[in-house]
Amino acid sequence: MGKGQETALKAIDESLSRLPFNPFEMHPDNGTNILNHIIYEYAFVRSIVLSRSRAYKKNDNCFIEEKNRTRIRHNIGYLRHDTESELKIIDSLYKDLLEPYVNFFLPVIKLVKKERINGKIHKTYDKPKTPYARLMESNQVPIEKKQEMKARYESLNPAELKRQIDKKIKELEKVYDKKKGLVSRDKSIDLKNTFGVAINRSFRSLSVS
Repeated sequence: MGKGQETALKAIDESLSRLPFNPFEMHPDNGTNILNHIIYEYAFVRSIVLSRSRAYKKNDNCFIEEKNRTRIRHNIGYLRHDTESELKIIDSLYKDLLEPYVNFFLPVIKLVKKERINGKIHKTYDKPKTPYARLMESNQVPIEKKQEMKARYESLNPAELKRQIDKKIKELEKVYDKKKGLVSRDKSIDLKNTFGVAINRSFRSLSVS
């Protein structure tokens, strides 16, 4: 756990090892857990260009920032998960369930053109496709990797993945409740999607303790 250099290096190495292609550039923000000699040497050895965003210009990393809600907050919310048991559940949730579910079965659109007409911004998007479909169309992915991805795709059941995702999220919520000493959960609210609800839940935990 934590945001130290060694922890960041381990996370980066594990993430890159699961990619079906060889990345040529890493573009983080200005966090010192990434911008350091350890990560620089790691990237240099692998011929990966290491660039960075400008300070206070989060749109330099817009393709990551736009996923913070749909891929992070929508699933695990705004609550603080800071124990080993919670980390283990979150790791399993993303590596085993959300990663294949999102990449193989959730289509996304990409912005093709943006133009101003009569004072209004008009955006044009391409046809919705899953990340898997886009990689299968790419000539930068080796045939062997495409065959591996196809075999994995055919082995997956999206409905079962979604059921397991919901089950894992409930498991995480129970562990959090136990950590905070909460007796019951208010079923009328959605803890994952509302920042104010997360704050309210923090106050509830204080009142219980």
